[in-house]
Order: sequence, then structure tokens, then C-alpha cells
Amino acid sequence: MLGKKPIVVVGSINLDLVAVAEKIPAIGETVIGTDFQIHPGGKGANQAVAIARLGYPVRMIGKLGSDQFGSQLRGHLESARVDLVGVGTSDGPSGVALILVSSKGENSIVVAPGANGKVTPEDISENLAIIREAGIVLTQLEIPLETVEYLSSVCARENVPFILDPAPASKLSQKVLQQVDWFTPNETEAAFYGAENDHHSRSATAADTAEVLLRRGSRGVVLKLGSSGCYLASQAGLRESIPAFAVKAVDTTAAGDAFNGAFAVGLMLGKPPRESAIFAAGVASVSVTRLGAQPSMPTMAEVNSFMDSYSATHS
Repeated sequence: MLGKKPIVVVGSINLDLVAVAEKIPAIGETVIGTDFQIHPGGKGANQAVAIARLGYPVRMIGKLGSDQFGSQLRGHLESARVDLVGVGTSDGPSGVALILVSSKGENSIVVAPGANGKVTPEDISENLAIIREAGIVLTQLEIPLETVEYLSSVCARENVPFILDPAPASKLSQKVLQQVDWFTPNETEAAFYGAENDHHSRSATAADTAEVLLRRGSRGVVLKLGSSGCYLASQAGLRESIPAFAVKAVDTTAAGDAFNGAFAVGLMLGKPPRESAIFAAGVASVSVTRLGAQPSMPTMAEVNSFMDSYSATHS
């Protein structure tokens, strides 16, 4: 894929510290854990790795801390072939997620943004050349909102397509929504943004929610509906429900990130939005059959094999 404009991901890079115990401790209580694992994470990094695993060129803009975790995360992303020319280092800790998981699968999470909270509009300006060279810019909401707002304005000014994965859900200005080419919330996030409209019911259908988001300015909407597939709508008149692939899920962590990265790749490969979403659903479906976030991201060959075998067995 040499010669293709790279996808630029602006976003978070975390280290996930996961402790498993019989139960999540109450305040003041100490429990003995049964397992402990360390995984690279952060929505931005997850999406960048998803793109890289598909063999498409990807660059990141973000921040790592000056700690040991920062070096570890940088090495992991480099080994995944993510171009880190836009990833700086700030004094202090890297982003960390402390995750407690019970034997019943319940979890309790504390995210310490660390260096992710220091990704500023100035970092966007300093990496303007990278954004100008991008085929698509993809971002999330695990960096400061003012930075996302500035990034959306820069992409609009430079005429670079802008995809926003609004996670975790936070109130967005009308201006940001009007500068988004594809807005990609999951069910929970879609309910949050739909509910911001006084006339929108939480029992509304995906189609209803998409119409609300289009009225608020987004040029295109992809509602990620988990096992129910996804729903696409655009100002250009696209309205389409796409069913999910039936697979046995082992771990749904970062399935949405796999989808977002793959949707961007599909668009950059010249696929129409509908086919890009089907491709992204296939990538996400492969990812949920494996453990972990970034380790679950499939290669293009694996996705093609899955799609071919799925078509053969369901034709």
C-alpha cells in the first residue's frame, strides 16, 4: 500500500493494569487476587494498531509520559508498525487504566489520563504537516475536548476527512458535529447524544437517533450496535442497516476500536461507506473471537479468510 495517504490517529495511549479477584473489594477492604496482566491500551493506540495490522500506513499524534510505561508503550507501537513521528514525551506519568475484574466478569475501572491529558492544540499545530498529508484523521474523546475541537477546525480548514469516535461520551458543540464527516458512537454513546435533543426518546430506534445526529450537523453517522450490527446514515441520503456476523465472542474489548480503524481503512481503499462498514464489521467480528485488545486485531489476510469462509457457510 505504498503511495497511499496515511491515516492519522490523534488520541490516547494507555497501559492497562488488570487485576482479577473473586470479587471487587469494598471501600477499605483488601482481597487476594487470582491473576494480574498488563496490556497496552488506549482508544487511540488500539485504533492505530488495528489499522497497522491491516497493512495500511498509520501515524499517531499523542503524548507518552517520561516513565518506564512510556518507553514500553512506545516500543509496542513501533513493533506494530505505527509511525510515532507525532508522539511526544511529557514529564510525568503515561496514561494508565487500573482495572479490577471479578470472577463474575464485573469490572471497576479508574483511568488516570497522565500524558494523554497534556495533548494540546499546540501539539496539533506542531504536527500540521502530518495532518495535511493524511487521507483521514481519526480521533476519540480520551484527550482534552479543547484539543478535539481545535483538531476538527484544522481538518475542516485543510479539507481532510474527519472521523470522530465519541468515547467516552462528552457534550460536544454544534460546531464540532458540523465538522465531522463520520460520527461513530456505540449504543450507549448514541443514547447520550440523542438524549441531548429535547424531543428524542431513549427508546428511539437506531434510525431515529441517526436522524437526530444528522440534524445536529454530522455529515455521516455510523451507529455501532454490537451483536445487532451497525446502522449507516448520511446527509447524502444513505440509510442502511448492516447485520452483524454471527461469531462466538470470547472478549469484546476494543471491538469498537477494531471497527473504527477498519472503517477508515475501507474508505481509504476506495470502498463505498456501506462496503467499508461491512468490512469493519468483519474485522471487529474476528477481534472478538480472541483475548485482549490490541493482540486481537487481525491482519488483512485473516479478515479476507474469515469473510470468504463466512460467505461460503452462510450462502
